[in-house]
Amino acid sequence: MAVRGREPRGGRPRGRRRAAGLLLAVLLTASACTATADPDTFLTTGALDATLERRAAAVLAHDPAGYVEGLAPDAAKLRAAQRTELGRLADVPLESWTYDVKDITEQDGQWATADVELRYRIAGYDTAPVATRRVLELMRDGERWYITEDRPAKGASGQLWQQGDVEVVEGDHSIVLGVGRSENELRQVADTVDLAVPAVSDAWPRPWNRRVVVLVPDSVEDMAGLLGSPEASYRGIAAVTTGEVGGTGKRPAIADRVIVNPQAYATLGSFGQRIVLTHETTHVATRTSTSTATPVWLSEGFADWTAYRGEDRAADTIAPELAEAVRSGRTPAELPADPDFGFDGDPAKLAAAYEGGWLACELIAERWGKEKLIAFYETVGAHSGRDGAVEQALGAVLDTTPAQFTADWRDYLATRLG
Repeated sequence: MAVRGREPRGGRPRGRRRAAGLLLAVLLTASACTATADPDTFLTTGALDATLERRAAAVLAHDPAGYVEGLAPDAAKLRAAQRTELGRLADVPLESWTYDVKDITEQDGQWATADVELRYRIAGYDTAPVATRRVLELMRDGERWYITEDRPAKGASGQLWQQGDVEVVEGDHSIVLGVGRSENELRQVADTVDLAVPAVSDAWPRPWNRRVVVLVPDSVEDMAGLLGSPEASYRGIAAVTTGEVGGTGKRPAIADRVIVNPQAYATLGSFGQRIVLTHETTHVATRTSTSTATPVWLSEGFADWTAYRGEDRAADTIAPELAEAVRSGRTPAELPADPDFGFDGDPAKLAAAYEGGWLACELIAERWGKEKLIAFYETVGAHSGRDGAVEQALGAVLDTTPAQFTADWRDYLATRLG
């Protein structure tokens, strides 16, 4: 049975439902176990929920004793690991830390497995929680239940504090959390994001939080761990933005994270770093208007359009792969498809896809104007699904058709890159 969670409401933190630390420990009173596994000895979601609420206070108060209270008494290694993880969170300004108990399975009166969802917010930055799934293994000893294992659910991403001590640097519009990176390096990232936020707000004059959370892990391997994906997918990628998209643009804001690949990012000059973080900040700003109806060429093209607008750079310098294709008679017949943006594919094809999306947005802004580009983006994202979204917006906002827009885009490539 699933138990629905509730977020704390205003003011000072209250006792929190479905709440706990990463290595959540459960200390529950139950009836004495019988050989026939009396159902009264089973762990219930209500009892687990009440215990997790007590655990929340320990996380938010950075109380090591409370944090390890319900671990098996002889689990010295587990207790030490949990204390270490809590210590790594010491400088992170947490606003909330809650758990939603999704299910309790595999019970026999002595052992149980719980599927839970951790939700947390960073104070002053997150307008909604970040969520990740965890699996708890529990053992009954006499009248008490104890946690014996806490692990990520299958396919769930890791968390930064599981990788080492978290260093925190705050800027005017940003908070940067790093592991294994110097304070100076994190400060430079914060300063660059602080430049990006006003630029993005000028390009996207719609309401958004104007606060960005950036994670800088120690390596590309750790970056992949935070994303729950293979390392090879991100070796040449300087940064990505996490976040969910819904069926339409009519939904609340969601907490995003910009995750930096420290190795790839370090190879860029100040210009390249500014472009990368402005691009990623654009994704944060436009998140609530981006949906499953939005093609990747539009979301990535708009982010690049925002990053490059106002820069005195020739188009063939910004789009070298596409320029080479156009000059050699290989002008694309169609706008880039979603699979063209896969990180694990051909790097040249990936670069050309980004460049094509950028020039499509450049075309709209140049011919129809910035406000029409923004309206087009919003109209596509507000559509009920992918089918027909672009076609409808092209007609309603730009008074054109997919075939005509594609032809205009191909002509624009020739003009700008030929």
